[in-house]
Amino acid sequence: MKKYLALALLLCALASMSNAQCFRKATKPVNNRCQDHVDKTWHDMGSSWRNSQCYDCTCDSCCTGYSTPQNFPDDCVSVLDLNACEYKVFKRDNPTVQCPIFSAPHLQNLAS
Repeated sequence: MKKYLALALLLCALASMSNAQCFRKATKPVNNRCQDHVDKTWHDMGSSWRNSQCYDCTCDSCCTGYSTPQNFPDDCVSVLDLNACEYKVFKRDNPTVQCPIFSAPHLQNLAS
C-alpha cells in the first residue's frame, strides 16, 4: 500500500512540473473524415493521431503531446525535440550538459 501511495505522490509531482494545452477545433467532416490542421492529412471520424508538431488530435480537439518544463536554472534553455515529442533542458553554452527541472512556480510560492 505504501508503494502505491508513493507512486501516486510521484505522479502528482511530475504533473505539476509541466503544463499541457488543449484546444477545440471547428472542423467540417468530409465523407466521415476530418483534416489535420498542421499536416493536412485526412483521418477517420472517431480516430486519434499525433501530428508532426507533437499534438495528439481527434477530429474535435488537439492537446500537446508533451510536457513543457516550467522552472529550471536561468543558465539553461528548453528546446522541443519534435522527433521524441519532449523538451530537452540543457546548459545554454553547452548542450551536452542536461539541467535539472524544478517544481512548478506555484508550488514554490506555497513553500515560502
